[in-house]
Amino acid sequence: MSIQQSIAREKELVYRVHPSRLEGEVTVSGAKNSALRLLAASILTDEKVQLTNYPEQLRDAVIHVEMLRVLGKTCTVSRDEIQISQDKALATKLDWQERSIRNTLLILGALLAKYGEGAVPLPGGCKLGERKYDLHVLVFESLGAEVWEDDTFLYARTNKRLKGNDIHLSLRSTGATENAIICGSLAEGTTTVWNPHVRPEILDLIRMLRQMGAGITVYGQEKIEIRGVEKLNGVNYRVLPDNMEALTWLVAATVTGGDLTIRDFPFKDLEVPLVFLRESGAQFYSNEEALVVRGGTPFPLEISTGPYPGINSDMQPILALYGAMAQGETRIIDLRFPGRYAYAEELEKMGVAYETKGNMLIIHGGNALKGAEVRASDLRAGAALLIAGFVATGETIIRDAWQIERGYNRMTEKLKAIGGNVRF
Repeated sequence: MSIQQSIAREKELVYRVHPSRLEGEVTVSGAKNSALRLLAASILTDEKVQLTNYPEQLRDAVIHVEMLRVLGKTCTVSRDEIQISQDKALATKLDWQERSIRNTLLILGALLAKYGEGAVPLPGGCKLGERKYDLHVLVFESLGAEVWEDDTFLYARTNKRLKGNDIHLSLRSTGATENAIICGSLAEGTTTVWNPHVRPEILDLIRMLRQMGAGITVYGQEKIEIRGVEKLNGVNYRVLPDNMEALTWLVAATVTGGDLTIRDFPFKDLEVPLVFLRESGAQFYSNEEALVVRGGTPFPLEISTGPYPGINSDMQPILALYGAMAQGETRIIDLRFPGRYAYAEELEKMGVAYETKGNMLIIHGGNALKGAEVRASDLRAGAALLIAGFVATGETIIRDAWQIERGYNRMTEKLKAIGGNVRF
């Protein structure tokens, strides 16, 4: 199937979910939010890049690989692995007419750093309220580039090599931090990123770039120092496990009263959420290889999203569903993306009672859920609706289910193996 046919079929993908108890074993795949960054970073070298533990079936990853091919990379994909190479200089304009992803901003940064210029379609991805890219522009301009846009493309260009500089981020932006690291790796001199967002996926990017020859030092959440080099080498690198997938399985197993062993669980990356869930009724224990969930009785939550190691914005739709299963009032504040509460309207169709007060989402938990026809407005909203379908009576129909498969590798295969009653 061509990429055009695959993208065209996305809108037709529907999940039909029925009550389920999750049990057995599941292995966490490589992280979406890391793999996409590592794919973009492969542009920085002419040499071969091999990624293992690679989530090859993620819809966003499939699109990203096709974008690399359009630029001129040769990409060979197999189960859990991708090999990326090239035999000539890449194109510097990404001529892409299909569905876009926000990671194009990192492609632009990598092209700018490697070739001194780049152009990509204006960024897309989840609609989570107003998501500007002014901080990315700040990064490019701070390193000496000229940036402009037209109705379709975002452009960046520098007359010579990018020059290292101090970059002061007004907020801890994941994407802007990543672009500063990517651009700084091939810039002349030293780039210092102040107030960076240091989180697991960014540390994974840094580890790979170090293996490729970059000089990068992390000073906690204060700053990241990147000492630019003239050339980066190829690399064979293993993608870290996906903490969002791991959290999804944990919550799903808890609310369905399941008995689930989650292998390759990223304990260190989920320390804070694990504390919240353990104190809020989830029953689990860990051994050297896995986290084992033995159901539990959800209690209400009070959480506010924030930079790592806290609760990030991606987590809150799934934790909101957890709170809906509890007797009592769950309160959630997402100050980074306050418009992200739109998924609550879909959960309401299934019986979840909620209200918003300013930036606060209040879930009145304890209602029995009933199957309904709902729509996945974004990736994590879709995951929350999927879990809700497991605990609702009757059939839940999830439209735009392609959103879920943007970020969960081999989702249908894994669900069938652990008792998820879903038809596709």
